[in-house]
Amino acid sequence: MKEIIIRKATLADLPVLQGFEQGIITAERPYDETLKTGQITYYDIKSLIETNETEVIVAVIGEEVVGSAYATIKDAKPYLKHSHYAYLGFMYVNPEHRGKGINKKIIEELKNWALSRNISELRLDVYNDNHSAIKAYEKAGFEKHLINMRMEIKKL
Repeated sequence: MKEIIIRKATLADLPVLQGFEQGIITAERPYDETLKTGQITYYDIKSLIETNETEVIVAVIGEEVVGSAYATIKDAKPYLKHSHYAYLGFMYVNPEHRGKGINKKIIEELKNWALSRNISELRLDVYNDNHSAIKAYEKAGFEKHLINMRMEIKKL
């Protein structure tokens, strides 16, 4: 197997990253009935690449970009021990390259980036019923922390 290289994303990666975003949305639709039908986007990937408060990275095998993620610095609630945390998102690995440790390498790189910015807390969101993603994140060292609950209400 060719070496997996983790590097900072560039604007030249944008078309591939936009495809990854659609892959994420397709994978998450079964877990979220609140998503609009039709084509949607989650991220302004170009802005994420260009800002200093976010690190967008890609995993590359040979010349092929096979995975992505970002970490962005966010303010923590004032009652928490830490003042800031790094929120991870845009986690994607091409299906044909899953199971090769790419996600673990991506998380490790983002962890190192966060540490270089004096951040000591990583957070991410995952759908409760997405058991394979939860398992992968737990394997990388994440722990379940807070459950977000929702209820649809209608006027009578």
